[in-house]
Amino acid sequence: MAKKISDNGVVRDMTAEEETEGVLSTDRLNADKLQSLRMIRNRLLAESDWMANSDITMTDEWKTYRQALRDITKTYKSMSDDGFTFPTKPS
Repeated sequence: MAKKISDNGVVRDMTAEEETEGVLSTDRLNADKLQSLRMIRNRLLAESDWMANSDITMTDEWKTYRQALRDITKTYKSMSDDGFTFPTKPS
């Protein structure tokens, strides 16, 4: 039976080459880490989308928070990068 791996959040059988190598390539691992970061970032943005409704005046704190979420992948490529932390949601 083929071994299973997660490929950008989708479980699939390993290729013969991947089974032979025994590990995923560094590029694949980095892509998976970035994908995980983006998934959580997108969820956090979606949770705050209500602040962007036309009948709500968004505070500067919320604007800064949402922009920091959008920009996070410019600075970090993984949640395990040194110094990584999601911005703090305004109260």
